[in-house]
Amino acid sequence: MEELEKSISFDGRDIRLKVGLLAPQANGSVLIQSGDTAVLVTATRAVGREGIDFLPLLVDYEERLYAAGRIPGGFLRREGRPPEKVTLTGRLIDRPLRPLFPHWLRDDIQIVATTLSLDEQVPPDVLAVTGASIAVCLAKIPFNGPMAAVRVGLVGDDFVINPTYKEVENGDLDLVVAGSPEGVVMVEAGANQLPERDIIEAIDFGYEAVRDLITAQQELLAALGIELVQATAPEVGSELENFIRSSSIDAVKDVLSHYEQDKETRDAALDEIKASVKTAIAEFPETDPIRVATEQNGKALDNIFKDVTKKLMRRQIIEEGIRVDGRKLDEVRPVSCRVGVLPRRVHGSGLFNRGQTQVLSACTLGTPGDAQALADDLHPDDSKRYLHHYNFPPYSVGEVKPMRAPGRREIGHGALAERALVPVLPAKENFPYVLRVVSEVLSSNGSTSMGSVCGSTLALMDAGVPITKPVSGAAMGLIKEGDEIRILTDIQGIEDFLGDMDFKVAGTDTGITALQMDMKINGLSMEVIAKAIQQAKPARLHILEKMLATIDKPRTELSPFAPRLMTIKIEPDLIGLVIGPGGKTIKGITEETGAKIDIEDDGTVTVSAIDSEKAKRALAIIQGMTRKLNEGDVYVGRVTRIIPIGAFVEVLPGKEGMIHISQLADYRVGKVEDEVAVGDEVIVKVRELDNKGRINLTRLGIHPDQAAAARAGANAG
Repeated sequence: MEELEKSISFDGRDIRLKVGLLAPQANGSVLIQSGDTAVLVTATRAVGREGIDFLPLLVDYEERLYAAGRIPGGFLRREGRPPEKVTLTGRLIDRPLRPLFPHWLRDDIQIVATTLSLDEQVPPDVLAVTGASIAVCLAKIPFNGPMAAVRVGLVGDDFVINPTYKEVENGDLDLVVAGSPEGVVMVEAGANQLPERDIIEAIDFGYEAVRDLITAQQELLAALGIELVQATAPEVGSELENFIRSSSIDAVKDVLSHYEQDKETRDAALDEIKASVKTAIAEFPETDPIRVATEQNGKALDNIFKDVTKKLMRRQIIEEGIRVDGRKLDEVRPVSCRVGVLPRRVHGSGLFNRGQTQVLSACTLGTPGDAQALADDLHPDDSKRYLHHYNFPPYSVGEVKPMRAPGRREIGHGALAERALVPVLPAKENFPYVLRVVSEVLSSNGSTSMGSVCGSTLALMDAGVPITKPVSGAAMGLIKEGDEIRILTDIQGIEDFLGDMDFKVAGTDTGITALQMDMKINGLSMEVIAKAIQQAKPARLHILEKMLATIDKPRTELSPFAPRLMTIKIEPDLIGLVIGPGGKTIKGITEETGAKIDIEDDGTVTVSAIDSEKAKRALAIIQGMTRKLNEGDVYVGRVTRIIPIGAFVEVLPGKEGMIHISQLADYRVGKVEDEVAVGDEVIVKVRELDNKGRINLTRLGIHPDQAAAARAGANAG
């Protein structure tokens, strides 16, 4: 392929596309750049495998440390296990790409996005999303694109396309919008309680830029003489399709009209209908075209039966305005909440039920040292003090399968819930705890991610975390048949599985904190998106009302098993003194008191222990070690040891000085032991601080008022 470059500008920020230079054996490849950030995206297609009844799309995002001019640490000196944000970026690429492939496509497709250069100003993720679309088009894979994505930030009162890391961090919005020529296909956002109208305006603003990027892709393809592949779906034997439909329509319609059924009963009834059709086909002669077609295409029965169920469910919603469980389109399932469901050794817990979806969230309070260091070498200073983990065991949907490490879905749902709650967390200065919430999905029938947002809000308040506002969430769905569109509030599993949209909206009574929208169609207009966002608000508020009826504000007391934190600030140049050579000093304090000590680079010292008295003792030692002594200061100290020429006195916790024998009394002292013994409490004055930092003390020349003041201070401490 000939080399070709194209550039497009947004508010003075260029995106440059270069094809024909790198990865010539990939079916399609593009180098997409902005600033000094460059991402190579490739698309490769292989012939489909036998027995596959889904699109085997594999999306990999790779970060290389040479991109930022760094060498990996560790023995191997090469990249190791990728951090979670790499997984999340892979999902970000996959989600707007997948619905634009034809539903019948079964070929193996792999998208690989590799960050080759990183300027630490321009995030590479949205570049990778747009690059994936270009690579697929260049690979001539059937695709209903082009597709593109941009990030929208809010700087002051102005929206900005593809903001820098700093602009995102300092702003109130981090929104990614992806779209096709037909409309928006994906939205991902975190916001600082922004009103619905601002979010809608931001999405519209982003989609305008998306359209410009789509036009640039179309011009690039035209310059290369490449047309999008318009492939047609493989045909299923009409006799087989007609038989399955005629044999099942009435029975399926009857099942879907029994609104009182729960998920298990309905699924079992549908499975029974499908099994009866399969049995009927098996009784046909071996040469019958219907039986032959079934045996040649083992997935035909499942696919056609699914299509029958899908069309009948959707028709019922479009024509009658009634859902499979009998709800109205904007009705929320029954909601119930509990807190404190686990023993108080768990610092806080919340149980959230919405219909058959049940999520148990548990909150743990940790110390600053428990913060997650995100230290991949590309972002060495990143860390998190709020961790939200989401688990989806197989029993939650009545299945039996091996338990594995968290997959992309679990990581993604945890990140969404985390993003929804971060805006309401107390500032570190006011509440220095590190927080971890784990959401266990105990039963799933739609929108477990929003259930985990609600359950985690309950758990945080039960733990006594002073969040500024409670957060709730709801998932919105969509049924689109031609020009007929119906938006569904609080979708359940079947409506997600057979519907066209999964739009999760989380926020407080003030505004939105997180959004995530995924489509199964080629795009959605801004009018429909705006309606879905507005329709989600009364659902969120209804759920929030149920939550607040259970616990209306954070508890005023922490669990007795939560660590007690005490914080002081010391001069940064004294950090080494507290740590000591090889950590000897800080280890000694920990062993003596049983408290945990964390020291930050700015001199913030946090001491924690379940027993607050232990924390106070450790804090007093550190304060004593780092307190500046002045000549003439008077203290009440305790004799710690005696040597022939004097006595050592601890004047402050962890800080000792020596009284020379000549300074013990205003007369000649024969032996130190004649005046003081180990453990004696004595009043001393700082006589001298020598050039080696040693403290020389005296018992002479102390005014009675100074002695009284020292005793009063010691008693107060």
